[in-house]
Amino acid sequence: MMTTFKLIVKEKDPKKLGSFLMKNGFSKQAINKSKHHGGMILVNHKRRYTSYHLNQGDEVFFITGQEKENPWLKPSNKPIKIIKETKNYVVVNKPAGVLSIPSRYEDSDSVVNRLMGYFQAKKEDVKPHVITRLDRNTSGLVLVGKNAVAHARFSKYDKDLFVKKYHAITHGNFETLTGIVNKPIGKKGSGVKRAIIENGKPAQTAYQVLKQKQDASLVELRLFTGRTHQIRVHMQSIGHVLYGDELYGAVDKFNRQALNCFYLKFPDPFTNEIVKIKISEPSDMKELWASLK
Repeated sequence: MMTTFKLIVKEKDPKKLGSFLMKNGFSKQAINKSKHHGGMILVNHKRRYTSYHLNQGDEVFFITGQEKENPWLKPSNKPIKIIKETKNYVVVNKPAGVLSIPSRYEDSDSVVNRLMGYFQAKKEDVKPHVITRLDRNTSGLVLVGKNAVAHARFSKYDKDLFVKKYHAITHGNFETLTGIVNKPIGKKGSGVKRAIIENGKPAQTAYQVLKQKQDASLVELRLFTGRTHQIRVHMQSIGHVLYGDELYGAVDKFNRQALNCFYLKFPDPFTNEIVKIKISEPSDMKELWASLK
């Protein structure tokens, strides 16, 4: 699907067309696709090269090129819950057990595959680009671009502009009900497991205990960095491993880590609107909390 974007040159001393587009969130790859794969770049309704010098008040129309087909990526007809959809992105509620993106070992069912099936049923030619990922067995909100330009624009944002909050059910009771875990995280061995290691990447997680039961706590968490397994590793490091998280030492009968991304906040790069989305807990976590003493 080709998409048209309209921009007005507001600067008094604008630069060349290529620099203007990149400043407004269009990647070199997107510009090249527009130039060479069926798209167009117009200034005041005339095709122009990226070296063209702009004037204040010019109207720039950017028409995306065709995105290359990925022959091994197949649509899935399994359900996907859409929370918000615009011309350029969707926010979905990912169920636990589903990958965010396909892997080399599992390429038939992920958020991407399910969205391909969703758009195919609507007869829309959309190539999903995942912007915020979740672990396979973490549920909750995932932001996905509907075209390469949306992905590029969101990718230009500083990570601080994305606010992701989670609810987790952990083992044990907290003595300090609020705090920040500030410990570096790195890879441990050749597997997927991560650990607190001295030369790891900086990682910060804020937590607030919402409720406590006997040997269990319901915790709200916010990520300030985005390391693999960050919440799981940080909670284990302070003695509060997540229910169901066998990889990090949990011994219980819950069948996945009890972690749900319930809140997402981000600026819409196309409207400058601040988008805030909040969802309720999945049924399995509600049932787990209700079952605890």
